[in-house]
Amino acid sequence: MKVLAAMSGGVDSAVAAARAHEAGHDVVGVHMALSKNRAENRTGSRGCCTVEDAADARRAAERIGIPFYVWDLSDDFHDLVVSDFLAEYAAGRTPNPCVRCNEHIKFATLMERARALGFDAVCTGHYADVRAEGPDGAPSLHRARNLPKDQSYVLAVMGPEAVSRAVFPLGAFEDKEAVRAEARERRLGVSTKPDSYDICFIADGDTRGFLERSLGEAPGEVVDADGTVLGTHRGTFGFTVGQRKGLGLDRPAADGAPRYVLDVKPETRQVVVGAAELLSTTLLEASAPIPFEPLAPGREVSAQIRAHGEALPGIIERADDMLSVRLSSPVRGVAPGQTLVLYDGDRVIASATLERRAA
Repeated sequence: MKVLAAMSGGVDSAVAAARAHEAGHDVVGVHMALSKNRAENRTGSRGCCTVEDAADARRAAERIGIPFYVWDLSDDFHDLVVSDFLAEYAAGRTPNPCVRCNEHIKFATLMERARALGFDAVCTGHYADVRAEGPDGAPSLHRARNLPKDQSYVLAVMGPEAVSRAVFPLGAFEDKEAVRAEARERRLGVSTKPDSYDICFIADGDTRGFLERSLGEAPGEVVDADGTVLGTHRGTFGFTVGQRKGLGLDRPAADGAPRYVLDVKPETRQVVVGAAELLSTTLLEASAPIPFEPLAPGREVSAQIRAHGEALPGIIERADDMLSVRLSSPVRGVAPGQTLVLYDGDRVIASATLERRAA
């Protein structure tokens, strides 16, 4: 196939591109420049798509022996990922920017350009697997063998059509050290480079500070479930459902138990806090479902609501323009705006966006 390899400048995407080339595909490497700050530098494991990353990707492509280009997608990234991130927090929701980036940049904008240029598939260094195990043998998205690094959750928004045009060569690796060892053997120059963590466009890791600088202060009240005022805050965007630390309260609950964020109400500028048991629910309700195969009420599934969270058993109760799943046991801290991904074994069967916690 003619394959466009997305090369971030890290070890994973470099090894993925090398494996695709070794498999006989006609591979072209591309680095996506996502930051509007052309002089931005990488700080250890923080930041990505920097000038250093572009240079590392170029050197790896030269070593593999494939053509290499840099595409400026900074406007798309700002409009589709950063602006969405800010808008969601302003609305009292908790977005996952990695999910949005995969949905809108890596498997929408990038794939659209790839198809326009005649490429058959896009290759990335994500830890996931594609197999012909969907309905009628269609390509389906599965967890990687390296479960601690599995990224099928953040890829589930790509949908079945994009899955059919995706190549994930790292899905078969059992651990990250094996990837680094292969990078050393291939002399790709990035075998010891640290992984990127945190949010790539918040290089200092201070999410609350970034939100405050971008959205401005909007003071309000911290209240309990009965509406009693317990304190004040500088903006509801600094809180997410399930949060325990950083509430800014100067006195404990009457029973001494920790308080957690139960709800965020930007319309009244209130943050509602309370006991841990008030966070629990067995019903997950999500909008904008992306099914990978036909779904129906009564089907047993595993439901995951966080990128590195546990998948919990449940049963689908509704599957139309909304997706509802009844869990077999309660889960805490369901934050609106996060992604719900449903699995059948290790196979992704649907994703959707969580709405406010149901009773």
